[in-house]
Amino acid sequence: MENSKYKRIDHFIIQLETLRLVSLFIKDLWFDKVPVRIYQPKAPSASQRRGVLFFHGGGWVFGSLGKISTRNISSYFLLLHLSVCPRYHLAPEHKYPAAYEDCLSASQHFLQHLQHYGVDPARVAVCGDSAGGNLAAAVSQTLAGRSDLPRLRAQILIYPGLQALDFNLPSYQQNRGVPLLFRERAVYYSLQYVQGDTSNLEEVLEGSHIPPDIKLKYQKWVSPDNIPEEFKVRGYQPHKPSEFKPAVFEKVKRLREPTLCPLLAEDTIIQQLPESFILTCEYDVLRDDGLLYKKRLEDNGVPVTWYHLEDGFHGIINSFNSGWFRSNGRLDAFKGDKNQKPQKP
Repeated sequence: MENSKYKRIDHFIIQLETLRLVSLFIKDLWFDKVPVRIYQPKAPSASQRRGVLFFHGGGWVFGSLGKISTRNISSYFLLLHLSVCPRYHLAPEHKYPAAYEDCLSASQHFLQHLQHYGVDPARVAVCGDSAGGNLAAAVSQTLAGRSDLPRLRAQILIYPGLQALDFNLPSYQQNRGVPLLFRERAVYYSLQYVQGDTSNLEEVLEGSHIPPDIKLKYQKWVSPDNIPEEFKVRGYQPHKPSEFKPAVFEKVKRLREPTLCPLLAEDTIIQQLPESFILTCEYDVLRDDGLLYKKRLEDNGVPVTWYHLEDGFHGIINSFNSGWFRSNGRLDAFKGDKNQKPQKP
């Protein structure tokens, strides 16, 4: 039953891609010194269109606009929306905040010129998957208090990474060896983005990169206590951090900045955010980042639509139409006994 469900989705996406190839204008432009690709439906619209700013994933290290493909989550918006996809600078050559600043700059430019593209100012959303979800959340927070720009209608966060204080939350322990994103790789990408290299990876994994006072300050937001109990049944064990190492903190201290870790934004910012959609996957180290952000949004009165893929894993949306699902038994590797702990490769 599950395999047939995924095959139907896969078949639908193949048909959708074929339709898109003959239904879109694709333009490469520059928005305030940031290269962007615009996907604009050819079919005329009787009214102003919705607009979507889509930020691709790839750990801030890889990924590009490339050719039009269903392996990019923006595909789902292309036929009915005008989609803008910035080509932001990548780490380690361009460290934080380069990617964030590129996405913010492109977003501001687009919001200032919506009329030129026939986009309704009341119907613009930001969207991203993985590191792109991080960028979407950060941009949304920055724009939340801007009175000189149209207010975002929504933020769409697809298995986003939203914090780098604690890599021992339940989902990081349970899914440390589950493809497509291993626990060590999540830290690897974060360090490449923040400092341009992966030195101190082991210290960050063990939690010795954050001073006790900062841990205490953010414990109300980043804590296993805020994760529902049903997500702790697959072998979670409370983690005791290693001794704090000031030298490591000095190298990675920007990890506490909300534009890098949106989960750490103050309540006054969270309260201003637009309606939100969050997708999480059970077999994903970033699952708990999404769960914690969902709680923060709800606690601050922000409407949230949450969808959890019980059999999902990180990067699953980009795997459709890749041929990966067509191998018998692939899905079964991510299901099995939920009381078992995934093994390291």
